[in-house]
Amino acid sequence: MAEPVQIIVGSHVWVEDSVLAWIDGEVTLISGHEVHINTTKGKRVVKDISRVYPKDTEALPGGVDDMTKLSYLHEPGVLQNLSMRYQLNEIYTYTGNILIAVNPFQRLPHLYDTHMMEQYKGAALGELSPHVFAVGDAAYRAMINEGKSNSILVSGESGAGKTETTKMLMRYLAYLGGRSGVEGRTVEQQVLESNPVLEAFGNAKTVRNNNSSRFGKFVEIQFDKNGRISGAAIRTYLLERSRVCQISSPERNYHCFYLLCAAPPEDIERYKLGSPKTFHYLNQSSCYELDGVDDTDEYLATRRAMDIVGINEQEQEAIFRVVASILHLGNIEFAKGKEIDSSVIKDEKSKFHLNTAAELLRCDAQSLEDALIKRVMVTPEEVITRTLDPLNAVGSRDALAKTLYSRLFDWIVEKINISIGQDQSSKSIIGVLDIYGFETFKANSFEQFCINFTNEKLQQHFNQHVFKMEQDEYRREQINWSYIEFIDNQDVLDLIEKKPGGIIALLDEACMFPKSTHETFAQKLYQTFKNHKRFIKPKLSRTDFTIMHYAGEVNYQANLFLDKNKDYVVAEHQALMNASKCSFVSALFPPLPQESSKSSKFSSIGSQFKMQLQSLMETLSSMEPHYIRCVKPNNDLKPAIFENINVIQQLRCGGVLEAIRISCAGYPTRRTFYEFLNRFGVLAPDVLDGNYDDKVACQMILDKKGLKGYQIGRTKAFLRAGQMAELDARRAEVIGNAAKTIQRRSRTYITRKQFISLREASIKLQSFSRGIMCRKLYDQLRQEAGALKIQKQLRSFIARKSYLSMRSSAIILQIGLRGMAARNTFWFRKQIKAVTVMQADWRRHHAHSYYKRLQKAAVISQCGWRSRVARRELRKLKMAARETGALKEAKDKLEKRVEELTWRLQLEKRLRTDLEEARAEEVAKLQDALKTMQLELDTTNSLVIKEREAAQKAITEAAAVRKETTELAAEVKKQDTEKIDSLAAEVKKLKDLVQSETRRADEANQACALAQARNGELIKKLDDTEKKVDQLHDLVQRLEGKLSNMESENQVLCQQAVALTPAKALIMKPKATIIQRTPEKIPENGDILNGEIKKASVRDSVLALTPAREPETEEKPQKTLNEKQQESQDLLIKCISEDLGFSGGKPIAACLIFKSLLHWRSFEVDRTNVFDRVIQTIGTAIEAQDNNDALSYWLSNACTLLILLQRTLKASGAATMTPQRRRASASLLGRMSQGLRASPQSAGFSFLSSRVLGSPGDLRQVEAKYPALLFKQQLTAFLEKIYGMIRDNLKKNISPLISLCIQAPRTSRASMRKGRAQANAVAQKALNDHWKGIVSCLNDCLKTMRANYVPPFVVRKVFTQMFSFINVQLFNSLLLRRECCSFSNGEYVKAGLGELEQWCHDATEEYVGSALEELKHIRQAVGFLVIHQKPKKSLQEITNDLCPVLSIQQLYRISTMYWDDKYGTHSVSIDVISTMRVMMTENSNNAASTCFLLDDDSSIPFSPEDISKSVDQVEVPEIVPPPLIRQNSGFTFLQQRAD
Repeated sequence: MAEPVQIIVGSHVWVEDSVLAWIDGEVTLISGHEVHINTTKGKRVVKDISRVYPKDTEALPGGVDDMTKLSYLHEPGVLQNLSMRYQLNEIYTYTGNILIAVNPFQRLPHLYDTHMMEQYKGAALGELSPHVFAVGDAAYRAMINEGKSNSILVSGESGAGKTETTKMLMRYLAYLGGRSGVEGRTVEQQVLESNPVLEAFGNAKTVRNNNSSRFGKFVEIQFDKNGRISGAAIRTYLLERSRVCQISSPERNYHCFYLLCAAPPEDIERYKLGSPKTFHYLNQSSCYELDGVDDTDEYLATRRAMDIVGINEQEQEAIFRVVASILHLGNIEFAKGKEIDSSVIKDEKSKFHLNTAAELLRCDAQSLEDALIKRVMVTPEEVITRTLDPLNAVGSRDALAKTLYSRLFDWIVEKINISIGQDQSSKSIIGVLDIYGFETFKANSFEQFCINFTNEKLQQHFNQHVFKMEQDEYRREQINWSYIEFIDNQDVLDLIEKKPGGIIALLDEACMFPKSTHETFAQKLYQTFKNHKRFIKPKLSRTDFTIMHYAGEVNYQANLFLDKNKDYVVAEHQALMNASKCSFVSALFPPLPQESSKSSKFSSIGSQFKMQLQSLMETLSSMEPHYIRCVKPNNDLKPAIFENINVIQQLRCGGVLEAIRISCAGYPTRRTFYEFLNRFGVLAPDVLDGNYDDKVACQMILDKKGLKGYQIGRTKAFLRAGQMAELDARRAEVIGNAAKTIQRRSRTYITRKQFISLREASIKLQSFSRGIMCRKLYDQLRQEAGALKIQKQLRSFIARKSYLSMRSSAIILQIGLRGMAARNTFWFRKQIKAVTVMQADWRRHHAHSYYKRLQKAAVISQCGWRSRVARRELRKLKMAARETGALKEAKDKLEKRVEELTWRLQLEKRLRTDLEEARAEEVAKLQDALKTMQLELDTTNSLVIKEREAAQKAITEAAAVRKETTELAAEVKKQDTEKIDSLAAEVKKLKDLVQSETRRADEANQACALAQARNGELIKKLDDTEKKVDQLHDLVQRLEGKLSNMESENQVLCQQAVALTPAKALIMKPKATIIQRTPEKIPENGDILNGEIKKASVRDSVLALTPAREPETEEKPQKTLNEKQQESQDLLIKCISEDLGFSGGKPIAACLIFKSLLHWRSFEVDRTNVFDRVIQTIGTAIEAQDNNDALSYWLSNACTLLILLQRTLKASGAATMTPQRRRASASLLGRMSQGLRASPQSAGFSFLSSRVLGSPGDLRQVEAKYPALLFKQQLTAFLEKIYGMIRDNLKKNISPLISLCIQAPRTSRASMRKGRAQANAVAQKALNDHWKGIVSCLNDCLKTMRANYVPPFVVRKVFTQMFSFINVQLFNSLLLRRECCSFSNGEYVKAGLGELEQWCHDATEEYVGSALEELKHIRQAVGFLVIHQKPKKSLQEITNDLCPVLSIQQLYRISTMYWDDKYGTHSVSIDVISTMRVMMTENSNNAASTCFLLDDDSSIPFSPEDISKSVDQVEVPEIVPPPLIRQNSGFTFLQQRAD
């Protein structure tokens, strides 16, 4: 402990208590060396001042995580600290580099999940809260960095949690090493699977524990040069062999014996076993069964465990035969023989057990008997055989049993190691030692002596390590430590193991003499060590002796020391077992060298124990040690119970208090300069007022107080034992005097304040009374003047009221008479109107009811008919959906029908044209004939007129011959008349002919009109047929689309791994997909005429598309086209490899790629290499992972291109059709609906698809083939990769700043009397710099992405994940580091979060979105830290109002770790803490609910569909072609659209 310290009246101290170990109280009186104390339990005790220890009244309510930080490092302080932390479920505590683990006896899965492993990975020891992972990580890092093997020593008594701690260590080492074992089992699993087997053969019931390990287990985790686990091995030490033959009540032998006796009946019959009470090795104790343990079930479980570790059925059979033979050996008894000092088998029962044992061991029964009772002595002259007496025969029997069991146990361990797999070449090892702890019972025998000897050795190793750590600490602080005395236990070890003259040497010597007894051995000890300070001879016993161990005095009974120590190596036993017919038994006893097999040699268990212990210590000395001390808080094995007496005893046995003694021998109290000045600066205010360095200020304070022996290091002040209490006493005195001064000043202030208040009250009272008197006089005068005014007004009021009353009465009478007349008229009119309304309503109701009934009937009729029609159509659709083949056949028929109708329509059109031409020709002929006849008629009429004129002239000229000519004229006239009549008849005939032709023309017009009507009906039917075809086609596509899409996606995924290289894809590309683009190859009849397409052009186009073998004359143009396409692709790849910039907020590269691929029909071909080349170009461009500008540029391009593909591409709905058939169908439908969209440059292939890019901003879907779908998948993968790279770069830049932002920076003497504002300003500036660094990183990233036009949706996702990352890092650090859970730290972090909030406001919601909501955990946690009056808050207020997002585990963690370094306030109340603990216990079965750490989600938070949906309108902007491709003829389509 520590030296006596200064104790004064009023001091709070610790005193010993028989029930609680230590109890606190207050000193009331000091009388010499006696101290009178009032305890907190109400007792008054008197103790010697040397047994009283000061109590730290300023200790944190949750304790400290490292007990070297305790102000008073003594036994009660350590016990109180562990108790406070245990009540808060803080089961781990450091003492320097030593970890103390208190068994919680309940599941705490949140302490051991993967999140916790990630937090401790790479963290320095002491940086985070104490944890077993921190020790494992320290060992692993030391092994990696220094290349030296490390060991972790896990000690503690049974039930303290050593096995569970070892399991967690191996889990963490497996997490760091990361190697999977055989059949998918990790090394940790394989080692743990061996535990049931080792427990069955190496564990037994002791006084304190039902499953105590009676051997030491050293697990070696082997690592390769890269730090990966390469193997493992289990080394066992110090098996308690004597337990096989001797046990004492109420202990038991090894579990395997009882398990075998409880085996199934067939096994018991096979091994000829029975009840454990019938076997000598088991019935020495009255305990045969364990509470709550079924030995039968345990036996079966052990057999299953042996199967798991690789022990087959034959080997298991042999193992249990050996175990059964040991039980039978124990029942062999001996009696005196006929000769002197001879022995024989006692009776038939013993012979039965002898024969059974021989049968089980597969050896000769007589040979076994001879090996037990006879010895062969080889002399130079002869071989002598002698018989043993019964006592020595029993010793021989027990020696054989112990040797058999020991070698069987070693074989099992070796078999387990083979199953696990060792790496013999491994140079780096982390060993985990799990060994029994110090034992002290009422009766302690040879077993406890060996165990305590082991713990003395380990304690010496521990002490040396602790002293070395002390030395390292002193060296780091550069203080003088050479005079510090090292507390060692070498004298105890010399007492036990020294040669000659040690207890083990004397025991071996006594065992070698047949006449020695335990009395003679005890007397020898008394004589040898009578003056040894560690050896005590009891007064009332002749065979007992006491050794003062480091953990206390232990009284040993030497009665059975000799019997338990004997372990002869008998040559006869060796020969007998080696000659066994059982290969398993003979393998346990391999042949010995010739010189060692001739005679029996004496060997003692104590000597073997000592040798194994020496081997273990050599192994540990070659490694860098780490210590874990496991503590069992109570013997009831229940949670939340902390028994002080039990824990103190374990701390003593575990060497923790011994380590404290070592620390107290030097400088047990160490405080940093900041902490020292913060606590003791009040002792010397003048020092604080001066501008001194912290180190100088500390030294000045210590010198001023007259302390001697202290040391000032580089960063800490080191105080000797008792000096801290002396400084605290003086500090309490200074603070007390200051309190008195404050009280005096405050009382003066209160009294003066009361006097001034009383004087002011009297003055106010006087002024108030005078005012009241004046107001009363004023009121009296005012009342007199008012009475006169009231009388005048009252008289006027009465007179006016009388007049108004009479006037109102007359008016009311008139109103009543007039109203009565008006009401009579009104009621008459109202009745007339009501009757009219009733009649109208009745008529309307009657008509409306008739209409409703009629409407309802019509609706029912219509519904019935429509449902009938709908059911019929539904049946047809179902039949169509079920019979896809029928649908396809129907579709083919419809296509043929459509083609036939189209042909008929064209035929009708041609006939109509021919008919119109014939009719026009006939009409023209008739018109020509009519014109000819009209001309002839005109000529004739002109001739007649001329003849008449000539006749008249002749008459006038020749009157003489009138007579002669009269007859001639008549004749001529007659002839003319006949001629005219004939001409008129002919004209009439022509007119009739014209009329008939006109009628025929009219009939032809009517026929044409009828034909047009029929054509209209046919066109209408054709339109209806087209609609039905489209409906059926859409239905088929809907039914087959999903299947084809799934098949296409599956094909994409399957072929990604075996995708063809661009060169191979180019070679395998078929020639049939190349289409001639030269105009001269297009037939003339393929042009568009009157909006119709000639059948010949369609037939030629279809034939041009068929994948038939082409003539050799066309190979040269195709090769030229291949070269042109390759040149265009090369130019495109070269162009996009440069930074093309943006146009109209869209990346030019993405638009260029999309337009080129769409124009080249690359999405619709089965094989192409252009997609691979584009992907390779993008992959090459993003190789510089730290260039966020380039990454943002390609992220923008990838997003834009993916959006365009998402809106344009779709999986082919007719994937099962042949290419020829698909192209023909598309051409036919295109011919019917759209016609050709041919241009001179692309007339040869413009009709390939009916879905093309019409206008610059018009996107229409294209049926994509496998390469296009694969390109889309690869582009999605690259988009996610680029996004992840940008996010990870931002995380990498921000992570160092976050680690600086979680804890408020400390400044030198920031809370002292002088320079507070300046110090706070400096600290605030330092913190603001860190937060501004984070804001600067975020701002730079935002500017970069905005400059590259990254879609706002993606930018929001980046910052949402970044804020989530900040939230996780800050929140987890807050929960894992106690120094961060303070009031001032909460203020600092809250101010920093304000910086982030301001940045989100400035960045606008378009780019940040709801990212600020991701900080909800840290914001609520920080808000909880900075609120005042926490003890007044109820759990409902905390969970509902203050911190609704935080879980109970997180609130409990913050509440228990909180400490107020600014105002000294407390955390939430004890009731709230208790309620939280109960709720946590109820939810302990749910591993997910018990984890208080947050997990960082690094997945991609969006899909291509999300990006596409975030853009309302997708347009392909018109871009100016880059100079590289502007003059190239292959990219003229870009220039045409731009024009």
